[in-house]
Amino acid sequence: MKKIGVLTSGGDAPGMNAAIRAVVRTGVSKGIQVVGVIEGFNGLTEGKFQDLGTRDVSNILQRGGTILKSARSKAFRTTEGRKQAFENVKKEGLEGLIVIGGNGSFAGASIFYNEYAVHYIGIPGTIDNDLFGTDFTLGFDTACNTVIEAVDRVKDTAASHNRLFFIEVMGRDSGYIALTTGIATGAEEILLLETATNVDDLIARLEKAQTNRKNSSIVIVAEGDDGGGAYAIAEKVKEKYIQYDT
Repeated sequence: MKKIGVLTSGGDAPGMNAAIRAVVRTGVSKGIQVVGVIEGFNGLTEGKFQDLGTRDVSNILQRGGTILKSARSKAFRTTEGRKQAFENVKKEGLEGLIVIGGNGSFAGASIFYNEYAVHYIGIPGTIDNDLFGTDFTLGFDTACNTVIEAVDRVKDTAASHNRLFFIEVMGRDSGYIALTTGIATGAEEILLLETATNVDDLIARLEKAQTNRKNSSIVIVAEGDDGGGAYAIAEKVKEKYIQYDT
């Protein structure tokens, strides 16, 4: 294999630029030419390619987002779009792809392989950490640290004003961010989509915390929680339980 493409697809995640840099520098060290695909699968269908060398990926480790940009491609979801993408891959002489992204990105790459035998390696990049087969995906650690910093600041206000805060974090299909940050920040409650939310049980636990002289509480809510999200749950709690300001 002498020439490969690298692309980032789906939502951007911290660490994508570091992954691009690693791919390029490893390729150069092995005598493999690396071509960047601009705007993910959209770039494959439109033939947006850029040769990448070591100088092209210098000073990008600390940068967020992705220098290759990302886009959700409607064209690639069609048979015609994937056919055009394959023609562009052949024209560019790419023998394989490095796909940096999440579930949707890997699903697209898998379909592309099944149809046209374009080999690929997937590098998991999604802050939700919702991919099987890896402990931590690119972006998960940064997302958790960002949440932890925010919650630590909210806790000061909660304690100062005897308040109950419901804080919703990302995680439409996975509660990893909520679980990890809830433990790290010492939240009183963590509501996950993996378990059903019972508002009465939640109120009972908050009341128990207050009998133990807790003058404030933090509830971390995963985006995909079945209770309808932080705002909806807060409204339900407020209807039945007003010991805290919410």
